[in-house]
Amino acid sequence: MKTARVEDANLVQQTLAGDQRAFQTLVERYQGRLFAVVRHYTRNAVELEDIVQETFLKAYRRLDSFDHRSSFYTWIYRIATNTVLDFLKRRGRSPVQAVEDPELVGEAGARDCPAPMANLEARELAEITQSVLAELPDIFRTVLVMREFDQMAYQEIADTLEISIGTVESRLFRARARFKDKLLKLYPEFGAQ
Repeated sequence: MKTARVEDANLVQQTLAGDQRAFQTLVERYQGRLFAVVRHYTRNAVELEDIVQETFLKAYRRLDSFDHRSSFYTWIYRIATNTVLDFLKRRGRSPVQAVEDPELVGEAGARDCPAPMANLEARELAEITQSVLAELPDIFRTVLVMREFDQMAYQEIADTLEISIGTVESRLFRARARFKDKLLKLYPEFGAQ
């Protein structure tokens, strides 16, 4: 991990010195992860590409403000999150569009779920999760997605959102409670299990 951080720092310095290929390397290194992040908010391929592209453009323009206290990924993840939230505000606070990574569902679904019923149940569960996440305020949805879907550590979430770990813990606790309440309100059949 330290090696990647050092490599990223070198690529940032090379980019600032005028080497465009260095920034292209950063794009290639992190575009897949950013697409996965943004997919939690929109399923529309055009919107997805626009948001990720806008994230990289903002990062490129602000590259001189990268202070190396956090990893490059944490820094660009923060930009992506802010870009998504801005996009949602401009669009009228539209809810989350997708929870599953469609590429992974397509690939893994065929191998891991040989029975058509299992695939159907997985899709139904993803749709239920999507509808419940859509009911949560952005402040809770964001930390929940970062922790549960992106598997980010508490410190990484704190660094990305520029909040304390205590705030992360508090928001996650409240987000999980709200998620459960909304789930049982929208789908009471889950309370019987």
